[in-house]
Amino acid sequence: MMPGEGSTEESSGDYAQGGRPGSPDMFDGIVEGYDFLNRILSLGMDQRWRRSTVQTLDLAPNARVLDLATGTGDLALALSNRHGARTVVGLDPSPSMLASARRKQEKAKARILLIRGDAHMLPFSDGSFDAVTVAFGVRNFSQRALALHEIRRVLEPGGRLVVLELSPPPKGLSGLLTRLWVRSAVPFIGARFSSGVAYRYLEQSVCAFPRPAEFAEELESTGLTVLEIRQLTFGACCLFVAERSLG
Repeated sequence: MMPGEGSTEESSGDYAQGGRPGSPDMFDGIVEGYDFLNRILSLGMDQRWRRSTVQTLDLAPNARVLDLATGTGDLALALSNRHGARTVVGLDPSPSMLASARRKQEKAKARILLIRGDAHMLPFSDGSFDAVTVAFGVRNFSQRALALHEIRRVLEPGGRLVVLELSPPPKGLSGLLTRLWVRSAVPFIGARFSSGVAYRYLEQSVCAFPRPAEFAEELESTGLTVLEIRQLTFGACCLFVAERSLG
């Protein structure tokens, strides 16, 4: 889910139509054309970033994978396609996003269990999953520390968390171009084809997210060991790989 899953308050005309920015209601309101806009706004890179996420996981045949903030299911489908014999669970708070994911699942005949739920209160017992993935969702968890603790709880010891997240624009020319795109083009295109609030929210949440090293510290403070931080496409996106320790 590229705009994210967090929670902020904003008053505007779009607020009444689509819910507060970052809420499940907002995502229910922008599901029409959501995937198409994501392709445009990421310049077609979002699918490549998801493939990089999937490739970081080397799972056993009976592995269990949880995809949080699954949205319309693109990452869950990619996980299922690459690791087809494994259990993939996609969880999201938006009914309309899940309905879109379910249509894709049925068309692909993929083995994915789709569940409506909250990342801050995961409906799973301790150590339920060998891996957890989150694409474009951690950035906007309203209580990020709580959600990260929940992720750690449901990971089995030695299990991996892979986070794919948009990054604050880096310094230098590439950062300048990224800032111009995120702060100007993204809200403009989003307002033309969807909800202005949702895509202004995307711009604001990207700029407010911690730098990669700072987010890595958040992961470590949760009790996870960061194994890799990989910047993608000139730092526009970042891939974090962390592991729950065996102890």
